[in-house]
Amino acid sequence: MNHEIAVFRKEHFNAAHRLHNPNWTDEKNAQVFGKCNNPHYHGHNYTLIVKVTGNIDADTGYLIDMKILSDLIKHEITDRFDHKNLNLDCPEFSSLNPSVENIAVVIYDILKSKLDSQYGLQIKLYETENNFVEYPAQP
Repeated sequence: MNHEIAVFRKEHFNAAHRLHNPNWTDEKNAQVFGKCNNPHYHGHNYTLIVKVTGNIDADTGYLIDMKILSDLIKHEITDRFDHKNLNLDCPEFSSLNPSVENIAVVIYDILKSKLDSQYGLQIKLYETENNFVEYPAQP
């Protein structure tokens, strides 16, 4: 019997970034990105929610072992991005503007490449208490 279910893991990381398009003038960057274009960067306390979907394993009763998922997120995401300047310290953003949208897609791609293909994956990333993104988007 297949029982499709979703499990969620919440994690936190803190990171600095600057939203900036090097092809634009300083004036246009300031106009489009406002204070997020601060040349001295700014930071956020990100909340990451990882949603994994699939069928319950009949032998374990698990969808996925949450310790394994927790360790994967820690090793692949938290250790990589926590207390980092995304623009300067993370090669993933060397030519990609580290907007919350792009950060979520990067996190998704990293985790998806490490998870067994039997699992579905969705990322919810809060940049602030009021602003968050989901990837992939759900209709």
